Amino acid sequence: MTLSNRPTNITVNCKAPLLEIAIVGDWLLDSQIPDLDLILSQFGDGTQFKQLVFSTELLGRWDSLLMTELIKLIAYSEEKGISVDIKTLPSGIQGLLSLVSAVPERAGVRRQSLKVSWLEIIGNSGLGLQSDVKSLIMFIGNLTLSVTAFFRGKAHFRWVDLWRNIQDCGPSALPIITLISLLVGLILAFVGSVQLALFGAQLYIADLVGLGMTREMGGLMTAVIMSGRTGAAYAAQLGTMQVNNEIDALETMGFDPMEFLVLPRVLALIFIMPLLCLYADLMGIIGGALVTVNFFEVSLVEYLQRTVNAIHLPDLTIGVFKCAVFGILIALSGCMRGMQCGRSASDVGDAATSAVVTGIVFIVVADSLMTILCNRLGI
Repeated sequence: MTLSNRPTNITVNCKAPLLEIAIVGDWLLDSQIPDLDLILSQFGDGTQFKQLVFSTELLGRWDSLLMTELIKLIAYSEEKGISVDIKTLPSGIQGLLSLVSAVPERAGVRRQSLKVSWLEIIGNSGLGLQSDVKSLIMFIGNLTLSVTAFFRGKAHFRWVDLWRNIQDCGPSALPIITLISLLVGLILAFVGSVQLALFGAQLYIADLVGLGMTREMGGLMTAVIMSGRTGAAYAAQLGTMQVNNEIDALETMGFDPMEFLVLPRVLALIFIMPLLCLYADLMGIIGGALVTVNFFEVSLVEYLQRTVNAIHLPDLTIGVFKCAVFGILIALSGCMRGMQCGRSASDVGDAATSAVVTGIVFIVVADSLMTILCNRLGI
């Protein structure tokens, strides 16, 4: 029975108890592979055959393709209890087959997919959460000691590192803060105008944009941007130092990594986040002005007057305070994940990703709690 009329084909001669397979043509990698399922189906349950032999008189050129298919045939025959005679194969193939079977496969080396129950998944998640909470508490405690040492004038770090970190997370972040805050102000103005225009109260778009930016959106969007930009950078920097054993070298020289590496980064974000929040508020108000003045019958002077009358000092203070808290959380998550990084290059990427996720979760939870607290206090 010829299974293929291509240059590469196999002919099977079934005469129990002998099973003869004739290999015909050139067996090269660019040839079409015969369908072995059709050949293996001739074996049946294997009880009617005792021996498998090969006929290679019409075999042309061959390479590793023939070896791959022969290994499959021989393995299947051994499963069926059929002895295999390879003496008729070329000497080169016999030598390669001997090498294949020379060292048996070690048991347990193949990856096995294990079914994990939902109870085990929940348990592992709980244990992981417990470990993360414990690590967070320990990190906060060590950071508190470093901050205390800073106010006492006993912290050991380089001031040039503090100014460099302020430069990286401050002026260098202004372009992206400008773009996002301007667009957020535009969006707030457009969304508010849809409802306010129904009552002819387009002038109150200024109140909506001003209060929305100063109390919530300005600080929140700044925090999200800085979490993805600076928090990930902190984790990657500290993680790379962990991989290169630089942190171990600092400890060997008597430097506390929390004071020398983490403290300047935390202080930089604490100092710069309130300023970025004020800048984001300004950009959002300007974005709202672009929409209100150009699309509605409101002059720029009227818009500015309504904004000044709507925004009070408590509103501005709440937004700045929230952003300062967000800065602490971003620095905390980025530095913590960086210090917990493993010793491989992939662990650095995992640390950066985890820093962003952790930072955003902290920001959203903290913002919700502070908003509820302000609402309860009537602020």
